[in-house]
Amino acid sequence: MKISVLNGADASVYQAVRLDGLRRDPYAFGSTYDRESKFSLETVSERVQPSRGKFVLGAFGEDGSLVGIVTFMRESGIKTLHKGNVFGMYVIPEKRGMGVGRKLMEELIRRAREVEGVEQINLTVVSENHPAKQLYQSIGFQTFGLERNALKFEGQYFDEEWMVLRL
Repeated sequence: MKISVLNGADASVYQAVRLDGLRRDPYAFGSTYDRESKFSLETVSERVQPSRGKFVLGAFGEDGSLVGIVTFMRESGIKTLHKGNVFGMYVIPEKRGMGVGRKLMEELIRRAREVEGVEQINLTVVSENHPAKQLYQSIGFQTFGLERNALKFEGQYFDEEWMVLRL
């Protein structure tokens, strides 16, 4: 498996994996398949393109196919520049339990440490997503809060745990 930073040229494969996640696990994300399936390739390309304090990592399987994604984005406010956030973590079901998510997160943490001034990484995870919570805890993230009814989808509410890793 190879982990690398994605760029605009990876937009179509990124979008395929992202939409797969939104379709298969609609309750795990703040966005929806219906919303993002309408994004143009140009929009996705801009979204994936690395910039100062933002990158998207991709995990590529032995056959070269994209099997996992995760995004890091540094805060932009003058008083919050010391923080970064994790978004859109997803591993295709066929590759779960094989260490793909761990490798993505370890590389995200390694690269975040290289971003000057970043002292902590925050993420949110749906409280019922026990495998994801277990992964995050195993690499050092700690829960610091719970937001009840953080997400509402198809009339159902989902709580989210707020987690932090201090670098």
